[in-house]
Amino acid sequence: MLKDLLTQNLHLFPPSGRLSVDMEATHVTGLFVLDGILTGELDASADALWHLILPAITLGTIPLAVIVRITRGSVLEVLGEDYVRTAEAKGLRDQTIRGRHILRNALLPVVTTIGLQTGLLLAGAVLTERVFNWNGVGQLIADSITGSRDYPVLQALILLAAGVFVVVNLLVDLSYSLIDPRVRVR
Repeated sequence: MLKDLLTQNLHLFPPSGRLSVDMEATHVTGLFVLDGILTGELDASADALWHLILPAITLGTIPLAVIVRITRGSVLEVLGEDYVRTAEAKGLRDQTIRGRHILRNALLPVVTTIGLQTGLLLAGAVLTERVFNWNGVGQLIADSITGSRDYPVLQALILLAAGVFVVVNLLVDLSYSLIDPRVRVR
């Protein structure tokens, strides 16, 4: 729907691809924005960013909605805690109360949700790359399933995705001690 509305009807974004057809660019890493910066072709980098906006919005909208909902619920839960009322009674500034007492204590469920949403981003990349005609890992997975039936490549990519998911969730677990001092091991 975004692609139809923003590319076909309003002509705000390019409909597909990673660069405009008439754009000549040197590819060093395969990351077109970074390639443009490294080679000094800033027009190619800007064009690659322009092509990146709509797929990024498409891929990030659903996880963002879940994260915002969890953040809201967690903040509302923390607002009723005794230490928030105590901080208000001490006369601390609202900014200090929000930052140190409310947001910091509300972040644990939010960080957990962000880690779990990584799996959805990896799965959503397959569909997003298909819709916006990008060649990437998602496209390779789809081709391995439907086209060439290349099962070893498919197994390797699924193992890679699972590894990324495990590493992200390990980093989330390790970040708990930085976010909430009550979680620290003594």
